[in-house]
Amino acid sequence: MISRLSRVAFLLLFLSMNFAHADGKSVTVLIHNDVKTTELTSAQLRKIFSMRQTLWPDGTPIVVFVLPSQHPAHQALCKDMLKMFPYQVERIWNKLAYSGLGEKPIEVSSEQEMLERLRTTPGAIGYVMENTDFDNAQSLKITGG
Repeated sequence: MISRLSRVAFLLLFLSMNFAHADGKSVTVLIHNDVKTTELTSAQLRKIFSMRQTLWPDGTPIVVFVLPSQHPAHQALCKDMLKMFPYQVERIWNKLAYSGLGEKPIEVSSEQEMLERLRTTPGAIGYVMENTDFDNAQSLKITGG
């Protein structure tokens, strides 16, 4: 009986993940204009947002900006691009910060603040909803793998 309930719970969780963004909303990953990288694999993106990759290929420090965990863009980034739940990403950040082995990304309060920080911070990476207008930042192509 418990095994059957576990399977049903897993199936419901799986379906809710796959249909959570069925409305077509997606995110665009953005970087500071001075960053020379124009494309990342999804694995590289996971390393950056889990704070395991801290430098761009040219040696520039990566400054990671994130939105609050309940923001739709943050939810979409975690689930659709990082292939993780937001709480899993938060757990990684907390472990790094509390163990002294790293730092959490910088949380901004809105997409407007995100765009401003991306514009003014060399080496910055962040994200906004796909339909958000952005100037003074460049989009980053994310490939599978």
